[in-house]
Amino acid sequence: MPEPLRCTGSMVLQELRSSRAMIFAIEEINNSTELLPGIKLGYQIYDSCASVPMAVHVAFQLSSGLDPVFYTGNSCSQSGMVMAVIGDSGSTPSIGMSRIVGSFNIPQVSHYATCACLSDKQQYPTFFRTIPSDQFQADALAKLVKHFGWTWIGAVRSDSDYGNNGMASFLAAAHREGICVEYSESFFRTNPRSRIQRVADVIRRSTAMVVVAFTSPGDMRILLEELSLKPFPPRQWIGSESWITNPDMLRFSFCSGAIGFAIEQSVIPGLRDFLLDLSPSKVAASPVLAEFWEDAFNCSLGKSAATDKSICDGTEDIQMIESPYTDTSQLRITNMVYKAVYAIVHAIHNAVCQESNSTTQCDKFTKTEPREVLTQLKEVNFSQNGFDVSFDANGDPVAKYELVNWQKSESGSIELVTVGHYDASLPAGQEFSINRKLTWVEGGTQVPVSVCTDSCPPGTRKVLQKGKPICCYDCILCPEGEISNVTDSPDCFPCPKEFWPNAERDTCLPKPLEFLSFSEVLGIILVVFSVGGACLATITAAIFYRHRTSPIVRANNSELSFLLLLSLTLCFLCPLTFIGPPSEWSCMLRHTAFGITFVLCMSCVLGKTIVVLMAFKATLPGSNVMKWFGPPQQRMTVVFLTFIQVLICTIWLVLSPPFPMKNLTTYKERIILECALGSTIGFWAVLGYIGLLAVFCFVLAVLARKLPDNFNEAKLITFSMLIFCAVWITFIPAYVSSPGKFTVAVEIFAILASSFGLILCIFAPKCFIILFKPEKNTKKHLMNKTQSKDI
Repeated sequence: MPEPLRCTGSMVLQELRSSRAMIFAIEEINNSTELLPGIKLGYQIYDSCASVPMAVHVAFQLSSGLDPVFYTGNSCSQSGMVMAVIGDSGSTPSIGMSRIVGSFNIPQVSHYATCACLSDKQQYPTFFRTIPSDQFQADALAKLVKHFGWTWIGAVRSDSDYGNNGMASFLAAAHREGICVEYSESFFRTNPRSRIQRVADVIRRSTAMVVVAFTSPGDMRILLEELSLKPFPPRQWIGSESWITNPDMLRFSFCSGAIGFAIEQSVIPGLRDFLLDLSPSKVAASPVLAEFWEDAFNCSLGKSAATDKSICDGTEDIQMIESPYTDTSQLRITNMVYKAVYAIVHAIHNAVCQESNSTTQCDKFTKTEPREVLTQLKEVNFSQNGFDVSFDANGDPVAKYELVNWQKSESGSIELVTVGHYDASLPAGQEFSINRKLTWVEGGTQVPVSVCTDSCPPGTRKVLQKGKPICCYDCILCPEGEISNVTDSPDCFPCPKEFWPNAERDTCLPKPLEFLSFSEVLGIILVVFSVGGACLATITAAIFYRHRTSPIVRANNSELSFLLLLSLTLCFLCPLTFIGPPSEWSCMLRHTAFGITFVLCMSCVLGKTIVVLMAFKATLPGSNVMKWFGPPQQRMTVVFLTFIQVLICTIWLVLSPPFPMKNLTTYKERIILECALGSTIGFWAVLGYIGLLAVFCFVLAVLARKLPDNFNEAKLITFSMLIFCAVWITFIPAYVSSPGKFTVAVEIFAILASSFGLILCIFAPKCFIILFKPEKNTKKHLMNKTQSKDI
């Protein structure tokens, strides 16, 4: 036969207080006229010693019905019948008990077993509890960690049902919140010291500032004692309810600043007086109270004292000692026992009592089965001492917690301070309420940082580091043209077409508009040359008009010269339509005005060239060619050639005219305002016609270049046409390859260069003779020069 089970170790005074609180609640109910009037409740208390075998043994005793009478007295009708079980304090013992008592439909109400696994009604159909499930606490802890921005944490747990299931629930909730766990270690207080040392070393070497501990008080005490042996970096502790409110833990000062969730504090009227009401007879009658008394006063209640203890002489005053048993300032778990008793009594009351005519009648002789109590227990809903008591479909109460913080007092001791609340029944995002300033690790006032990688600022995106959790990443600058405007953005997104990122790549700004402006240096230079050229043409015309009767002016067809100067003036003014923001009218005007004025110019030059040739032919004996190309014919030639260009431009404007557009493709970072050609055929037809006239003029001028000197205008036209053709041949590749506003600048340069080439080559030599060599501006000089050439 195996040896009888025995409890080992020292007494846990909080458990003693809980058992006494149960007795207090039962006696309170027995003296009440509202619940179970005329019926007295009995009880039997077993010590499971936090041992699963002992808890299972007790469960078999309760289920067998062989226990002695619970309450002595003649009024007891059902001696020894178990209606319900309160306990156990631990999850693992409660699991073992529930599997046994559940087979007999005996309801079990635990005040401290929090394992989420006990909510499974398939396995534990008769289990209830007045303390919230660890599933709620795990969710609350994950939200707490997320609330303070901690994404890189360590985790330790008790290697028990409480620790393993609680941590599993927390890790799942943390994963949903995007929190990464650097390590997750388990241990038990009975493990070899080497195992405890290994867990402590992991905590010391880790990079996570925050450590979440889902442990029992006994396990946590062993770990903290091991950590205190060697210095280690400061850690922010996040504790489960089991140990964060345990007064014995407050002696570890290096855990100052720890935070966690606790069961709500309560006040049970009359309980403290009941706990202190220990007469010698009561103490002597209970082995448990006797052990407590002897340990508290270091004396012996026996007839002969032990060698190291004196005999208790009756002068001991329990009110003078400070003990967890007498401390009622933090009634948390004790209130859960109190509520459990009242929940069971309300269920029994509803099963055996009837309400009639404002009175309650209870039949104490009616045989009540535990199954009936179980059914009624599912429906209880009442309020006791300001706390609501009810159970959901899983046998769990509404989850409400206090957020507690370990803070140093003025005396230097650690105190447990309530700094907020958590109510799982509130809408998502409103569960937390923090109403007091928290103290953090080492007494700091700033929230500690615990991240694997610092947050990626706006303008960057997160790229996960290979082989590491999702919280470990690199911050990569957004690609060109894309931004991110939030912290820790997983992706960058492109700006709209007409927007471009700023230098930090966190905002999309409107792209700057680019066009050749009157206010920029290049625009000012081109305007100066344009206006200067027009003024030069006007001055030249004025000089020619002033000396219109002089031989050099009359000898070179003054009518065509004045018309040519007018067209050159218009050519010089054409570039002004190319400068400034494009509009619908300016786009149509710039190309058509340019095309028509240049054709007018070429027509005049062509007319002058033909006149030179005709004049030379007219000097030959018997020639009558000049009558076929007199002034009327010259005018008609200019008008006809210009009309063709006008017709081309009209067709272009009617069918597909130029129009303003935003060029978004040439440059990514800015918008080019330009004139689209509309019809490229129309544009190149205009240029091609100008080029055709220029080539024709050039050919005729080359043919006439060796005529007598008094007709030397042909040489000047040859040089001017050479410059003109060179400029426009060069213009084509430059125009095609130039980006943005420089396309317009190239076209303006071509217009100005060719115009200056014409006016300087054709008119500059004549103006020089008129102004500086007037002696050569005579008919005699011209005739003598001709004769000498003939000789």
